[in-house]
Amino acid sequence: MNFDDPRLTAIGLLTEVHAGLMARFQPVLATAGLSDIDFETVIRLARSPHQRLRMSDLAAQTGLSTSGVTRVVDRLEREGLVTRKACASDRRASYAALTDAGRERLESVLPQHLQDIDDSFTSLLSTEDLEAFLGILRKIRDVVRPCATVGATETTPVASS
Repeated sequence: MNFDDPRLTAIGLLTEVHAGLMARFQPVLATAGLSDIDFETVIRLARSPHQRLRMSDLAAQTGLSTSGVTRVVDRLEREGLVTRKACASDRRASYAALTDAGRERLESVLPQHLQDIDDSFTSLLSTEDLEAFLGILRKIRDVVRPCATVGATETTPVASS
């Protein structure tokens, strides 16, 4: 058995980088009152068409179970950052939608978060390296999390509230 296998090195480095980046990002998110999963949820909503996603798509994108995403959305709804909207075409489905307060919270945290991303990650790469790296990450993501972009295109309109 070769313990110096480059596959072990690759996954080890990826794990170390992820843990290190998340540790750097956590203080800024915590100051804004957001956990890692809260931030992931609201940023995914903000980057989606009409700043909303079906609850099932949000679960698939975040990798949470249906009950897990329900708990996160419940908490964010209590804080006024997210609201639920009925689906006009399927009464069994509902959407999670970003509220004005949710957008404001994101806008308050994004400048420092983006600076942290730049300081510890993107500024270390040339434009060409970053483009290649993003392509590689998408290729891997599409294999290990094929549902990560579900719902990212235009969907059926929701009922008015």
